[in-house]
Amino acid sequence: MFAISLGEGAELRPIEPWQAQEFLTHVERAREYAGPWVPLTALTTDLASARERLQVFADKQAADTGRLYGIWLDGTLVGGVLFRIFDTANESCEIGVWLEPSAAGRGLITRASRVLIDWAVDARGMHRVEWLASSANAPSIAVAKRLGMTKDGVLRESFPWQGVRHDMEVWSVLAPEWRKAREARDADADAPRAAR
Repeated sequence: MFAISLGEGAELRPIEPWQAQEFLTHVERAREYAGPWVPLTALTTDLASARERLQVFADKQAADTGRLYGIWLDGTLVGGVLFRIFDTANESCEIGVWLEPSAAGRGLITRASRVLIDWAVDARGMHRVEWLASSANAPSIAVAKRLGMTKDGVLRESFPWQGVRHDMEVWSVLAPEWRKAREARDADADAPRAAR
């Protein structure tokens, strides 16, 4: 299995059905924090449902229609990123994310999302990467902004979740925009400190 370093003791790697117990344990820590926004965390309630959620994404990966990756910090699963939708025919995909509170504020979601977007754009030829977030989910919207995405609009009251109809903001980045922003980021990182 591969693992990609996210720095500071964190790594990104696949989550598979055989890891259902580890996933469930993580979701139990994340549920209160992420549950208001992330159905995956609210729908995973026991070992059987954890295995079922992971199998759904294993099947999506086999069909090339989605993928699921975990974020481990110092060996503990603390969050994840996924391609909820991965549409190769239309060269479009949607990223989803979640985190448990102990890992918040470290930039893990931003760094993991960059890895996924780089892969989607460079290796798979995706032209459009989308990010959907409830208008009330300020941390998720902040990540979309940090990733350089553009707010396309708001789908008013489009997502009924836990007794509330959420306005969903649609953010996106197109492949040429992503490459240009990455080049600027890389150039800034290579610039001498005195020049910054």
